[in-house]
Amino acid sequence: MPTDLTHLAATLGRGELVPYLGPGALAGVTEIDTGLPLPADSDSLIIAMNQGRPMAPKLMWEFSRAAMNVELKRGRAAVIRFLNQTYGERQWIRSPLHAWLASLHLPYIIDCNRDTQLQDCYQDRPHLLIRGIARTAGADYRFRIHLWRDDAYHEIDLAQADPSLPVLFKPLGSPRPDPTYIASDADFVDYLTELMGGFGIPPFLKERRRGRRYLYLGLRLTRDTERMVLADVCFGAGSPTGWSLIPAPTPKERRFCTGKDIELIPADIPDLLAAAGLAPAPASAGAPAIGA
Repeated sequence: MPTDLTHLAATLGRGELVPYLGPGALAGVTEIDTGLPLPADSDSLIIAMNQGRPMAPKLMWEFSRAAMNVELKRGRAAVIRFLNQTYGERQWIRSPLHAWLASLHLPYIIDCNRDTQLQDCYQDRPHLLIRGIARTAGADYRFRIHLWRDDAYHEIDLAQADPSLPVLFKPLGSPRPDPTYIASDADFVDYLTELMGGFGIPPFLKERRRGRRYLYLGLRLTRDTERMVLADVCFGAGSPTGWSLIPAPTPKERRFCTGKDIELIPADIPDLLAAAGLAPAPASAGAPAIGA
């Protein structure tokens, strides 16, 4: 398959690739009232959670580690409250990437962010929202399923899920319709253990992902957590596994992608949008305002 961006965008538009969104997918998204950037990557999340100040160097390595520190000192509710305030209570401009993906009517999107951009973009059609959960007693699985219908989300069980509907899979959760997050180290230990055991993904998604190929967008692969989530969520992929847009990839990222049969493309999301024929304007240029 040709790997230039024009062909990659066309292949994505035909539904032959599954978009897999990392924190960089939210680059350029700003708050409507203040113009402040949306915290999405590890460093910006840690600083925002710590009232605008960096934490100790050992905690700055990864958001999950910093969140675990906050959880131990102030309780899990403090982390959830921060994420709710960030992603559920503040208003953000709409990302052109998310709006474009929604316009393609793709059957399956994986979004490893905790915002609601895609959920807001999909409010014009029935769809399934699947979110990861952790440290929940009495649950057979580590996910929850909601059906968007009649302008609201309705929680359903596995037997009620219609596999033919579009699926938004958000492994790390979101604030709506109610808050659920994978955030701290303890969350990831539980969730990844169950994900590896087969209990973090519905059976119909396991069937859907067989032989699929992915387009990784806004995802740096320098940290073990992101790589473990990717490996388990995309288990059973085709060959090549997919394509990853990473400008100036590190040797560590190159080794990981080689091992996972992922082809690296030294480009970024604006390059893909331009190749798709979309104006490479900033996200703030005339974009409708919604909650992130």
